[in-house]
Formats: sequence, C-alpha cells, structure tokens
Amino acid sequence: MSTEQSRNTPTTSKVLSIAVAILVALGIIALISSAYTVDETEQAIVVQFGRPVGEPVIEPGLHFKLPFIQEVRLFDKRLLSWDGDPNQIPTRGEQFISVDTTARWRIVEPLTFLQRVHNEQGAINRLNDILDSVVRDHISATELSEIVRSHDWEVTEADLRRALAAEEEEEELLQEVTMGREQLVASILETAQEQMHAYGIELQDIRIKRVDYVETVQERVFERMIAERQRMAEEFRSEGEGRAAEIEGETERMLAEIISEAERQAEVTRGKADAEATRIYYEAFGADPEFYAFFRTLESYSDSLGEDVTLIISSDSEYFRFLRGINPAN
Repeated sequence: MSTEQSRNTPTTSKVLSIAVAILVALGIIALISSAYTVDETEQAIVVQFGRPVGEPVIEPGLHFKLPFIQEVRLFDKRLLSWDGDPNQIPTRGEQFISVDTTARWRIVEPLTFLQRVHNEQGAINRLNDILDSVVRDHISATELSEIVRSHDWEVTEADLRRALAAEEEEEELLQEVTMGREQLVASILETAQEQMHAYGIELQDIRIKRVDYVETVQERVFERMIAERQRMAEEFRSEGEGRAAEIEGETERMLAEIISEAERQAEVTRGKADAEATRIYYEAFGADPEFYAFFRTLESYSDSLGEDVTLIISSDSEYFRFLRGINPAN
C-alpha cells in the first residue's frame, strides 16, 4: 500500500503543476485581452456583442475591458479633411458654374458617431450627401457676383479696363455686392453644422476652393473674350493708324515748311548773288563800254551761230560790225 502511494504522489504533483501553469497562462491571456491603450489622438468606445457599453473613453493611457466578450472601437480626435467632387451648379442667374469645396471636421461624440455612421467612411459618405446638398442650395440661390467677390471689394477703373468679358459681364462687374463669398461660406457652414451635429460630428470649417465656368460655358466665354480682345486690338490699331497718319501729316507739313524756307533762302541768296554779279559786271564793263559790247557780241555769236543754224540778216547789219573790221591779211 505504501508503495502505491509513493508511486501516485509524483503523478498528482505533476498534474497539479500542469493545472497551475494552464491557469496562469489563461490568466495572462485574459489580462492581455482585457487591457488596451488609448493614444492622445484617439478616443474609444467599448462594445459588447455589438452594443456600446459604458461611457466613451477619452483619457489617454492604459484601460481594461472584459476579455473575449468585449472589443474596443477607436476613433480619431484630430481634425479630419473632406474634399468634395466638383459639382456643376446653376446660379440664381442661371449661369452654370463648377464649384469645388473642402471642409474640416472632427468626431466630438464618439458614441453617437458609432451609432449613426459606424466609421470614418460612413461619415465621409454622410458628408458627401449633406455638404453637396447644402452647397448646391446656397449657390443656386445666389448671384454669380456674390459668389466670386467679397462684400467690401470696390470696383476700380483698372478692374473695368481689365475686364475680359462682354457688356453684360461688365454690368455684372458693376453690380452691388451685399453678401459676398465670406458671408455665403459662413451661411453654408452654419446650415451644415446643424445637420452634422446629429451624427456626433462637429464641422469646423468649409471653404470654396475654386469656382469656374463649366466647359460649355467656358467655350462661349473664351469666344467672347477673344472677340473682345480682337475688338480692343482693332481699336488700338485704328487709333495707332490715326496717330501715325497725324504724325506723317505733321512731318510732311514740317518738311514742306523747311523746303519752302530753304527755297526762299536760296532765292534770296541767289538774288543777292545776281545783284552782286550785276554790280561787278557793271563796274567791270562800265569802265570800257565798247569792250563790253564787243565781249557780249562775241558770246552771242557762240550761242546763236552753229552748223544747224541758218541766219538771214543783212551783211551791213550792226550785228556784224565787229566782223567787218577784221583784216583777213592780219
């Protein structure tokens, strides 16, 4: 009997050791499964069989839950971004424009957030529906000038000169702005915030990134811009041609005046020279009139007599008196 007891004792001790080891291992596993950490940028909801249990955990650090039957859903506490797709929206004046918006939001009530949208992707889908609808409603009820301009922007003459559109767009530029883009965006934000609060979401900000005409309208606008630029070019070209003609006419007038003055000066100088030459001739030939008559007669012979000239005149004419006095022998 004592021999059997001595044999069973080691076996029992071994079984107990294994059982204790298993219990310790199970305890460690349970401890590990029940512990979880929450980061400073996160907040948590404990869920048991798919239903939230207790209050949201917003304090960072180590926390515990029931192992195996409870799980933890973590949600970001930081600002998250939302970028919508560009939408084609008609303005109050029935001008189709493409509006691209962006927003910043955060999860402020994680329990409500979990119950209503479950996760961030569900929140993005809800933001798409609500923000697109709110933006469309406000844009379609607003004039284009109110959308693209600030309420305190004053139109200057330089703005008018830089206008690339036709007359109706210049009229639009001169329209008085009572609200402006800032107030429009604030109104969109206020309306959207009221709707997003029911989903545990706080909408921090919304902005219109870009406003542009749709492609079909852009083509017509570009055509009008090109036509307007061509019209302006024609005006500048016509003005330049008129100015060039004016300068050319002024140049011709000045040239005519200069030539006329030069010719007058030349005639005056020529007259003075002729007078001076006449005076010199008079003084030179006045000293011997007979020699002067002889000299002028000889000049006339060379000018009037030639091979092709026939002169019919009496031989005793006074014109040949100097020739008659020549002795051929001499």
